[in-house]
Amino acid sequence: MTKNSTSSTSSTWTGMVPVDDTALAVTDTGGPGIPVVYLNGQFATQGYWRQTIAQLGTGWRHITYDERARGRKSQRSADYSFEAAVRDVDAVLAARGVDRALVVGWSYGAFVAAHWASRNPERALGAVLVDGAYPYDWLDDAMEQRIRKLFRRMGWFTPLLRPTGLTPRMTAEQQADSNIELGRLSRERELGPVLDSITVPVRYVVASGASLGSRGDEQERIRTSLDAVTARNPNIRISAKVASNHGAILKKDAPAIAEAVREVAALDRDRR
Repeated sequence: MTKNSTSSTSSTWTGMVPVDDTALAVTDTGGPGIPVVYLNGQFATQGYWRQTIAQLGTGWRHITYDERARGRKSQRSADYSFEAAVRDVDAVLAARGVDRALVVGWSYGAFVAAHWASRNPERALGAVLVDGAYPYDWLDDAMEQRIRKLFRRMGWFTPLLRPTGLTPRMTAEQQADSNIELGRLSRERELGPVLDSITVPVRYVVASGASLGSRGDEQERIRTSLDAVTARNPNIRISAKVASNHGAILKKDAPAIAEAVREVAALDRDRR
């Protein structure tokens, strides 16, 4: 298949895309519209994007996939690292014959989208980051222990949900390691330079309130780090601050996310 951002089949394709030692379950609606790649939360699935896709409609080419060991079909791997998640974006795009795309990421997926956009300025039409990719030093020894304790506590019932695809086929230790790695990548000295280097349009959709595992106003304090980001990089702006909390934002505020996608796509057209 020719690698062109508008070349595609006219009907929806679903299948498995091999990458490294695993394979990912991918859905591609096809069509001539702008390709939009949706990057999930850390242990979420592509189904979470249903409302956003419905808001945007059929004029776009929607590409969703489940990360390694997530969902019902994506297979296990020996590598659940963040770098593997970034490589998977390239693998999916290559398999679907897409050269340039707009990336939309929620939570963990926002970090993946930010890194991918930073590394691929010629291929990224832009990015929409949904309540994630905030450069803030929230991980310390006490938080690391809280994370490990949380996943150990959840470990007794999450295997029961694995056949439904609602929980990953990863051990509690693997899930905790992934979350702790994200905490290290979130540090201002790590994520700040990534965001500063982005040269394509980026829009944030910011939630309100807490997220799983956070306490008090922790999450709101983390979100304040965006002020310095937008002050340093004119390509990055906040599109909307919505009332939904971190877990409900994709369901309740899909219109705001869809509007941010339209905004970024329009900015890309203006650049060309």
